[in-house]
Amino acid sequence: MGIEFTRSERSTVGIEWELALVDRNTGELVSAADEVLRALEDADGQPHAHITGELLLNTVELVSSVHSRVSDAVADLDAQLREVRQVTDPRGIELIGSGSHPFGQWYDQPVANKARYHKLIERTQWWGRNMLIWGMHVHVGIEDRDKVMPILNSMLRFFPHLQALSASSPYWGGVDTGYASNRSLMFQQLPTAGLPYQLGSWADFEGYVADMTATGTIDDYTEVRWDIRPSPHWGTIEIRFCDGASTHAELAAIAALIHCLVEHLSTLLDEGQELPTLQPWYVRENKWRSARYGLDAIVIIDSDGTQTPVSDDIRHLIDVLSPIAARLDCADELASIRTILETGGSAKRQLASAAENGGDLRAVVRTLVGELREGSAPA
Repeated sequence: MGIEFTRSERSTVGIEWELALVDRNTGELVSAADEVLRALEDADGQPHAHITGELLLNTVELVSSVHSRVSDAVADLDAQLREVRQVTDPRGIELIGSGSHPFGQWYDQPVANKARYHKLIERTQWWGRNMLIWGMHVHVGIEDRDKVMPILNSMLRFFPHLQALSASSPYWGGVDTGYASNRSLMFQQLPTAGLPYQLGSWADFEGYVADMTATGTIDDYTEVRWDIRPSPHWGTIEIRFCDGASTHAELAAIAALIHCLVEHLSTLLDEGQELPTLQPWYVRENKWRSARYGLDAIVIIDSDGTQTPVSDDIRHLIDVLSPIAARLDCADELASIRTILETGGSAKRQLASAAENGGDLRAVVRTLVGELREGSAPA
């Protein structure tokens, strides 16, 4: 089965940001996506080009256009967020960016009335209905199809760094899960979701899709829901495993790190270098550790099994990628990763908010609402 990979300009960037709708007074999830999206239709009744729905009716997704700079992609999303607020503010609806809702219950959430979602729920049943989670996806353009699988495999080396920085789902269904990113372990329960196979070539990816299609597991490659996957239609690598960003600043910082990492690996390939990879069992262990401990995780950083605090390796990575960031014009965004390290990230802030308010998870929602409104976490 041949899969065409669309020609894409190198290291262009696009971002998708899922946001939850909540009641301004109670903090409860609000299933108003259909109403919001209808209000955003143009004069001819056509859907908004970039603001869409998702699996659950409590969610809107902002999708940027293709940009060369992360700052432009984030500005694009900020403009869309202002459009959404023009609809939600008069209705008493707020928005939060988070990997999970602190106390929402999955069984209370209606599913969007789309055939592909009904098909997913019919097949996956309880696990599918449990997907009360939100994320951010970053696409980076790859100009040569033969680079896709090597870069994808090497990006797994940096999986725990990105997951720890983005972790924002410590609560699920009103319970402190003990995980910084409970979302990541929930989502991998879906068929074809979770860590990708470390395939050697594009032909191997085509063979995988052919096998899965022939057995009726998927209808086409778009149903491959790996944490990192090729996106042939757009000519990109799509990094899908990050929890939903809680602030503008964190969205920009994490997107910049992804942007720089992909360009860095692409440059190494141009220089004829072999990209660093980890054994699949180390990758899986790193995923669990960063989901469990977030920025406090100790992670495996090379094939010899060397271990180090993920926060220390992130600081080292910022230094390594600084020349790339200057080239991509995202030096400020990359440097702001240090702020996430200092504040401990969204998961830690959510836990602190609950502790400061006697365990009241409505206070956590108020904190998330305020952070999204302000654009950054309190200093």
